[in-house]
Amino acid sequence: MLDSARKGTCMLFSCTIPAAWLLPDKHCTALNELLLFMALGCGCVGQAVLSRGAHGGPMTVSVGFAMAVTIAVYVSGGVSGGHINPAVSLAMCVAGRLKWTKLPIYILAQLLGAFVGAAAVFGIYHDAFMEYSNGTLEVTGPYATAHIFATYPAPYLSLINGFADQVMSTAVLLLVIFAIFDTRNNRVPKGLEPVVVGLLVIVLTCSLGMNSGCAMNPARDLGPRLFTAIAGWGMEVFTAGNNWWWVPIVAPMLGGVLGALTYIIFIEIHHSDNQQGEENDKYDKYELTNM
Repeated sequence: MLDSARKGTCMLFSCTIPAAWLLPDKHCTALNELLLFMALGCGCVGQAVLSRGAHGGPMTVSVGFAMAVTIAVYVSGGVSGGHINPAVSLAMCVAGRLKWTKLPIYILAQLLGAFVGAAAVFGIYHDAFMEYSNGTLEVTGPYATAHIFATYPAPYLSLINGFADQVMSTAVLLLVIFAIFDTRNNRVPKGLEPVVVGLLVIVLTCSLGMNSGCAMNPARDLGPRLFTAIAGWGMEVFTAGNNWWWVPIVAPMLGGVLGALTYIIFIEIHHSDNQQGEENDKYDKYELTNM
């Protein structure tokens, strides 16, 4: 049946299905991975906020988002590379491991996936949203719910401080990701890389999450923010926090490139020549699992 399915024939229903429907390309997989990531990640935040802390808190959000990353990479890593983050895709382009022509399509798919994932969370918890804030959807104040979907700065945080926060956290994220998948370093056993990436996310959110939620992912922030803008929260999602919205888009892209280049310049190029028994490390693919 599997062979027939790959040819576009569905034996179970005795019908013919276009093969393109059964074999989505890497860009469709990039959309699916963000949908899964955001549905699980924002779901953790929604459960904690809408239950007023009865069914979650900062630690469940941190662990939940990290495990959402792990699951999304496991699901899509073999096809799209499991980037789930435009900052990762851009860093891969800068490092020569992803063609620049693919970058816009990857980012678009990631944005769409995040948008649909946010919509799924809103649909699942719709009644809880209405009960929590008496039918209103607020961006700020005691009954704010917009932060379930996108990040917003703490009241004390300036734009400069917040920008530096996002640059640093995303730089660390990419630096460690490059180390995890470096076959000439003390790499993680094959197949466990997504688990270690999840642990890395837990560390980052626990240590650098207080200022603004540690987005580190432009698609994870902009996609859901666009959804909230049209779903009832209004354009305040772009003006809140002294027009904060652009920071978690621009800063992670810069930080991701900085982290990747830091690893390449200070670690990767200093590896000795491949020793006997080591596989030749040719970066002929852009999947993280083939770095």
